[in-house]
Amino acid sequence: MHSAVFLIEFGAIILGLGLLGRVAGRLKFSPIPLYLLAGLAFGTGGLLPLGASEEFVAIGAEIGVILLLLMLGLEYTASDLVSNLKTQYPAGLVDFTLNALPGAAAALLLGWGPVAAVVLAGVTWISSSGVIAKVMGDLGRIGNRETPVILSILVLEDLAMAVYLPIITALLAGVSLAAGSLTLAIALGVAGAVLFVAVRYGRLISRFVSSDDPEKLLLVVLGLTLLVAGIAQQLQVSAAVGAFLVGIALSGEVAEGTHTLLSPLRDLFAAVFFVFFGLHTDPASIPPVLLPALALALVTAATKIATGYWAAKRAGIGVKGRWRAGGTLVARGEFSIVIAGLAVTAGIEPALGPLATAYVLILVVVGPLTARYTQPIAAWIGDRRAAGRTADPEPLPAEPLPEPVSREH
Repeated sequence: MHSAVFLIEFGAIILGLGLLGRVAGRLKFSPIPLYLLAGLAFGTGGLLPLGASEEFVAIGAEIGVILLLLMLGLEYTASDLVSNLKTQYPAGLVDFTLNALPGAAAALLLGWGPVAAVVLAGVTWISSSGVIAKVMGDLGRIGNRETPVILSILVLEDLAMAVYLPIITALLAGVSLAAGSLTLAIALGVAGAVLFVAVRYGRLISRFVSSDDPEKLLLVVLGLTLLVAGIAQQLQVSAAVGAFLVGIALSGEVAEGTHTLLSPLRDLFAAVFFVFFGLHTDPASIPPVLLPALALALVTAATKIATGYWAAKRAGIGVKGRWRAGGTLVARGEFSIVIAGLAVTAGIEPALGPLATAYVLILVVVGPLTARYTQPIAAWIGDRRAAGRTADPEPLPAEPLPEPVSREH
């Protein structure tokens, strides 16, 4: 009986996610907010709380995070990452300063303490690579001049996660400074070693993993990813970081084949992950944090636009491209939820999960709109200002002084 209930519940979840994905496709926006809303509906305090399938959904959610990070790593080669670090690190520093600090400041103003401040800084800092990539494809901007600038910022954020996630893991676990430093040292050492091996021996690794049989390639890559993720988690390093590094180590035809094979699985388990996060958020807890979430979304949307504008200007991109770059970076999504999910699991601040949910819901909807309309709005404002300057009446010329009357003596 328990097995039958599980199959009914989980089948209903998957079917519902498929239908929500279709709705999002028709409306041409990211399905993430719909998945989060579905989780809210089936979670604690929702319309129909789950019972039998919740444990399986939790495991599926963990696999979803791992696959998200693996597929993200497949997008970049180790040499690309190294070159981006060398040339674009100033943009990464500006990105961190403008977008992480508002989140940290908001947590401190709300009285949540330093650990929650570090967590919320990550939530507001990291843009959604998945949403942004889809938006750029939908708008036909993949070949635009500003696109490499956008991708460079996203790559730097992804690399920063390899350092940030172990720090968060240590802080949430409440370990001592010495243990936290050891965890960070292990994470940096592993990341550095993987990058070195990927640069030097990436072709050999890809050749070892490669197979003409899609089934064997899928099994080897998926098994290797889960194995490395599990070892990373055992070493107190984030499993997501381990998966990301595996993706970086694979390149060439293997990366392309793996991307094709794993994309449907990634989409399935990523959807389950967003539902799982929603399951652990009580819908009644969102209205009290809606105003702070909206204020934080407005501030960090503006700071992301400023980040993209500055980075594109530094790269010599024209004014229109600068505004497009800034507007494209606004969306937050999977990484923000991953970071908030760690905090929710650790139970450091009850309101953090609802705030992150509301924040992501706002910006994952607003992000595609800013990507499309930031540049036209900026051009319209510029034209209005120019028209206002030309419409100002010119000052009248001063009247000539009357000539002095000559007096005859």
